[in-house]
Amino acid sequence: MRIKEEVNLFTEFKIKGISLKNRVVLPPMVRFSLIDKDGLVTDGLVKWYEEIALGGVGMIILEACCVAENAKLRDNQIGIWNDSFIEGLSKIADVCKKHKTPTLIQLHHAGFKEGIAAVSEEKLDGILEEFIAAFHRAKKCGFDGIEIHGAHTYLISQLHSKLWNKRTDKYGDRLYFTRELIKRTKDIFDDNFILGIRIGGNEPTLEEGIYIAKEVEKAGVDLIHVSSGVPDPSFKQDRKIEVPADFPLDWVVYLGVEIKKHVKIPVIAVRAIKKEVEASYLIENDLVDLVAVGRAMISRPHWMSWAKKKYKFRKNTGGKLL
Repeated sequence: MRIKEEVNLFTEFKIKGISLKNRVVLPPMVRFSLIDKDGLVTDGLVKWYEEIALGGVGMIILEACCVAENAKLRDNQIGIWNDSFIEGLSKIADVCKKHKTPTLIQLHHAGFKEGIAAVSEEKLDGILEEFIAAFHRAKKCGFDGIEIHGAHTYLISQLHSKLWNKRTDKYGDRLYFTRELIKRTKDIFDDNFILGIRIGGNEPTLEEGIYIAKEVEKAGVDLIHVSSGVPDPSFKQDRKIEVPADFPLDWVVYLGVEIKKHVKIPVIAVRAIKKEVEASYLIENDLVDLVAVGRAMISRPHWMSWAKKKYKFRKNTGGKLL
């Protein structure tokens, strides 16, 4: 009888034809201080991503890159709305490839503060075209894949949300935009180019998050990154979903754990995961496939080396998981 191999935080993982050296992901972390005023990549930003890659992380997801000049988070957000951005973005893709670190680029539209009810169907059609064009530019840059930003109350999160999307046209089908984007770009995704999506696991409920996850899986996504969406206003500010009292990590992590039970493709959990023992708890208990470590990577770019030492010490001393 074949004995099942033990899986831990440092076990290799494969998505399509791409191998990750471990289960740790750098999530999209917008580094405004390292971005040119015109949204262009700077040498400082390239250097920072190279340092993260050298640190041994399994995969990097490049911070939100805006598909339209009029849809930015702020003036100096990285752009990808025309070909002038390809040169700078390619430098990041190249330096990560040099250090054998698969890297996805997250594509983003900030959405509309007043909601999407007053946005015309023609305008949304135009934004869809802007996303499609950005997908093709991302492929030219040399990244290993794309992550669609469909969380955090930005455009696609607004469209996915029952609270915000009350439309009666074709975009009233809350997954129409996402399905259409995937369908119209499927020709650029081969075995060595990954399509991921960051979704709101509470859109506004966990049940809706599960529905969205199942639908994007059926549409052809390879990887789901579960974060927060448009919250139910009846929940308190610090917690947007009901979580069992004995769950030891953040409520957003819980969303990822629950969504993994309903899909077959890999799931990334994210938020407030800082310690090796927290990340290991999720992997060793097979609760998710990959763990995103964000802020801790900024303060400690070589977090992986530190985590390996913590892991070895815990194993040698019989230390317990959470």
